Amino acid sequence: MSLLKTLCFLLLTCPLIDGRKTREGRVGKAGTEERTILKVKEPYFSNSVFRLFLGGEDTCTLDPLQLHTLTSCGFNSSNPLIIITHGWSMDGVMESWIPRLAKALKSSRLDINVVITDWLSLAHQHYPRAVKSTRTVGKDIAHLLQTLQEEYRFPVRKAHLIGYSLGAHISGFAGSYLGGSEKIGRITGLDPAGPLFEGISATDRLSPDDAEFVDAIHTFTRERLGFSVGIKQAVAHYDFYPNGGDFQPGCDLQNLYDHISEHGLHGFKQTVKCAHERSVHLFIDSLLNKDKQSMAYRCSDNSAFVKGICLDCRKNRCNTLGYDIKKVRTGRTKKLYLQTGSRMPFKLFHYQFRIQFVNQMEMVEPFITISLTGTKDESGDLTIPFKENISGNSTFTFLITLDKDLGELMLLKFYWESSAVWRNMWSQLQTIFTWSNQVEKPQLTLGKIGVKAGETQQRTSFCAMENDGRRVEEGQEKMFVRCKENTTKKHRRSYN
Repeated sequence: MSLLKTLCFLLLTCPLIDGRKTREGRVGKAGTEERTILKVKEPYFSNSVFRLFLGGEDTCTLDPLQLHTLTSCGFNSSNPLIIITHGWSMDGVMESWIPRLAKALKSSRLDINVVITDWLSLAHQHYPRAVKSTRTVGKDIAHLLQTLQEEYRFPVRKAHLIGYSLGAHISGFAGSYLGGSEKIGRITGLDPAGPLFEGISATDRLSPDDAEFVDAIHTFTRERLGFSVGIKQAVAHYDFYPNGGDFQPGCDLQNLYDHISEHGLHGFKQTVKCAHERSVHLFIDSLLNKDKQSMAYRCSDNSAFVKGICLDCRKNRCNTLGYDIKKVRTGRTKKLYLQTGSRMPFKLFHYQFRIQFVNQMEMVEPFITISLTGTKDESGDLTIPFKENISGNSTFTFLITLDKDLGELMLLKFYWESSAVWRNMWSQLQTIFTWSNQVEKPQLTLGKIGVKAGETQQRTSFCAMENDGRRVEEGQEKMFVRCKENTTKKHRRSYN
């Protein structure tokens, strides 16, 4: 097998087929596509197997055509229903995250039915063939829900479909097949598959129209060989892009040894799919660590987010990633960004810094080190390398993330050094002018320093402890405390 084909296989697929597909659509007289939603008609024989999760590794097979199996398996029509659907399979084996997610759901909410969609017989094919089967599996799920609706009066709004990769689009197709005015309550897409879905019509993939509320978590949209494993475009009411959505911490080849230690011979495979599957583990994390819910913030793109200009929660500009998301359906898709750690619990605390530099005469390219002390903890030294020179009057914002909550901020330490180029220049000038005092150490003149905590929306302004504290020489550490007029009211205007 050639290197290209090998890489294609490892990274899920190469786009081997093209052509536009529709969900049971038809073409009108003017050549425009009309979306047709058809109810599944009897007799219907499912190509998928549905298993009711009982606990541990135990499941019970449900047969929509044999209604007694729902009763004997313990399906409770009074409780909500969650259907988990896996994605494409390279080895034809049910992946370990599936029972783990099911167990986390049951432990979080005891009064729910958790059903697993087993479509391995169709998923364990060449990727393009598996893509063609997604509509079939979506129809299987729609038939199951229709049976529950007709025989048990189970409202489909009490159903929550959770689909991973191809399973995300399958869940969308299930929603589109159901007829009537009532929609599925919620669909969660866990890194919806990108190849053969990127850039196509909303009727041919997961979209906000498929349920009352749709959310998606994008974790592996970095391009490989001209395509990305996960879909880049927004497909939901709320689309989350952890760490920019293109790659995830702890998932590069440097972590291969850790994966081999944990997963044995499957370690290499785990490294390849690590970022793609991170979406699943972020969702599981939201169930297992209720006290450490990850918050995400609406922003135009990730480059703006890492500059620290998007930590605003007004008018639903922030939301919780995972199971306990605030379900706010709006006409416009919202893209939300956050940073996470490399291991569970993944939550990081976001802090927006805003520093004003006043009347800076000489250009300086500094490396700044800041440390924060709060009522709960200390941050330690945080180094912020500036990629541009500071001169004149200028204001800079940047984002810092920590794995701990500092509490109410009380003290800030500020230290800086010049880049190597500026240090060498100053050293040469000092040598030339050893006979005079004309050469002084470079200085930064600081104006206001403000910090905003994303999770609490509290803002803190810092003032120098000394009268001359606005000027900070290179290599000098300065202490700043909360300004007397400082306010830390929640939900005030952000720095945006």
